[in-house]
Amino acid sequence: MSRSAIDRRANVYAEKRNDKKIFIDADNLGFSGYFEDDTYYPVRGRAWRGRNLAALNVAAKKTMDYIGVEGGANLKVRSMIPIAVGLGSSAAICVATVAAMERLFDANLKQEEISNLAFEGETIIHGKPSGVDNNVSTFAGVMSYDKENGIKRHKLDHDIPFIIGNSKKKRSTRKMVENVAALKERNPEEMNKILDSMGMIAESGLDSLMKADINRVGDLMDLNHGLLSAIGVSTMKLEILCHTSRNNGALGAKLTGAGGGGCMIALAEEPDIPDIERAIRRRKSDSYRVSLTDRGVESKWVEEENADS
Repeated sequence: MSRSAIDRRANVYAEKRNDKKIFIDADNLGFSGYFEDDTYYPVRGRAWRGRNLAALNVAAKKTMDYIGVEGGANLKVRSMIPIAVGLGSSAAICVATVAAMERLFDANLKQEEISNLAFEGETIIHGKPSGVDNNVSTFAGVMSYDKENGIKRHKLDHDIPFIIGNSKKKRSTRKMVENVAALKERNPEEMNKILDSMGMIAESGLDSLMKADINRVGDLMDLNHGLLSAIGVSTMKLEILCHTSRNNGALGAKLTGAGGGGCMIALAEEPDIPDIERAIRRRKSDSYRVSLTDRGVESKWVEEENADS
């Protein structure tokens, strides 16, 4: 498995409260509310939106516990990353929340500590996340993960642009993981072969990415997507967006994250990118160009709020 950081930021601004509530203003994502004794009270948006904010509540409280302080906080979330679409938004916002809280209390946490605390929030959403997303959001760059070697960071020395296509269909990582696990239980031998093939493709893809062999990266993206589709995590809309991208010049295209909705990503040479973006938008989907980045979590003072991450 490999993950890469993209140049779309999640910002969290924090200020202290006189009580122990965690108030979360995520208006640009469509909701806000507060947690009191871990119970969510909506201010904007429906109560079920609390599921999207519970990770931030946990991240904020775990950070205060870790640095040995008590209290509450107002958190203002301003994210460029759509939620629940396979772009690691929950990890990015959890990492930004921890960094904002540590800056608020001048805790001077190391990046590894920030990543570990953010992971606590991630578990609320994904159950048993690998830990790759919170590490990518913290340290940036390209990361690989396997059970034998754990997480390893790779420094990319060249810029490779990608096109994201957002199907605007929300999905649940937890549900997709459960579905794949059930399929594996029913078909263990066949699923092990498919998963092994995915691992080989991921290794080859990482090697090709580091060498900037974009034609081979494109081929491997297509192969990976075919296997993901075979195990049932693609959707009709994602298939359409991948085929649309390829038909308009993409070297390769695949779904992102756990599938079941959300986004796909395409790789293309510079002259073809505008055509691919327009074609994706014609399919009633959002599109935006992104680049891989080595810029990870940051925290700093700002005039209006206490911390920005």
